[in-house]
Amino acid sequence: MSRPSIIYPYGPNESTCGYCSPPGSRSDTEYNRTSASLQALALTCDVYQRMIDRGWRRSGTYCYKPDMKNSCCPQYTIKLDALQFKPSKSQRKLMRRWNNFVERGDNSDAMTTEDKAKRPPRPNKSEDESGSLSSLLHAVEVPWVDPETTRHRFETVLEPSSYTDEKFELFKKYQADIHHDFKSSQSGFRRFLCETPLRTSPISYTGSPPAHLPVEYGSHHQLYRLDGELIAMAVLDILPSCVSSVYFMYDKKWERFSLGKLSAFRETSLACEIHQAGASQMSYLYMGFYIHSCPKMRYKGEYSPSFLVDPENYEWYPLETCVKFLSKNRYACFSSPEHSTSDPPPEYIEDAEPDPIPTEDLAQINIVRAARRGQVMVEPINEARCWSSEDARSLILHCIHGLGTGLSKEVIFTLQF
Repeated sequence: MSRPSIIYPYGPNESTCGYCSPPGSRSDTEYNRTSASLQALALTCDVYQRMIDRGWRRSGTYCYKPDMKNSCCPQYTIKLDALQFKPSKSQRKLMRRWNNFVERGDNSDAMTTEDKAKRPPRPNKSEDESGSLSSLLHAVEVPWVDPETTRHRFETVLEPSSYTDEKFELFKKYQADIHHDFKSSQSGFRRFLCETPLRTSPISYTGSPPAHLPVEYGSHHQLYRLDGELIAMAVLDILPSCVSSVYFMYDKKWERFSLGKLSAFRETSLACEIHQAGASQMSYLYMGFYIHSCPKMRYKGEYSPSFLVDPENYEWYPLETCVKFLSKNRYACFSSPEHSTSDPPPEYIEDAEPDPIPTEDLAQINIVRAARRGQVMVEPINEARCWSSEDARSLILHCIHGLGTGLSKEVIFTLQF
């Protein structure tokens, strides 16, 4: 029997918006709200895949679903069709610029005659334009190239999510240099980017995958090393149909190479390579949230073809179609445009109990009754003692509405740690 997904419901919350204005000048009347949130004690990768398809996202083991209609800056889940992605001329130029640096250094004239003799022939322009995304990314990367033939040794390593002092030092430097946050702690880093609720499970390749590909679904760190130094790290969830980008951090010293954009290409390529190795469901790169009201977050629309999930029916719509609605409305519903609105969000939301769930559905949603010696005993949620508590019932109902009744029947609720 597979291990269950277990969640602790929290309900809605709100915080001042960090997208409307820069830190230090945020308005107390502008809010981002969640319609539901939960602490995930454990999640199967299949369950979490279906959660993000309904607009959920995780930060460590905390999961939340934005309340887009009642937030000043609605957050739409965005995915890129990795199998159909074709980098533009400018995007290829970014990749070639990094490759040229790894291959020849900052000053190619400094290469000795012996260095140049070792260097493998470079593809001509037509070959470079027609080559695959993965071949361009791996062109100067160990082990695809002999490091003796390049000025710098560049490699990426994909490993299960874990803490190291080296990773924390990179995070601390990134937070200070990029976000001007000088209070990073080891515990915060562990909680935010190392801890994960995802239960690993084997990836069903049709054959033996190349050594650089993951063998399990779950949370991973992709380490970028230049001459042995950790210069960047991507936090990724590898799920049944997507690579989900959780976070990316880098050493500001290498900012001129747009490592964040290079990471998006590399994660897109990772999804393609997993698919090509026989995991046929793998097709997308999930890039987190697209926030049209925040210009600095619109860069995610530069990758095509991309899609946004509808906030009401949870179907996917092409980004170019969605932008037409987002440009006219604060909140846009693509499936029912008449639900869209340009009105500002309410300053105050009454704390009312959510709509009831049919009794026959509640009878199939379980909550932990007791746990002994590693065994979890459950009971129908509407028969549990906590159901008589208005506060507990409200938290549970918010989560059920956020997850949907179908998915709620596949997880186990708990009100105890």
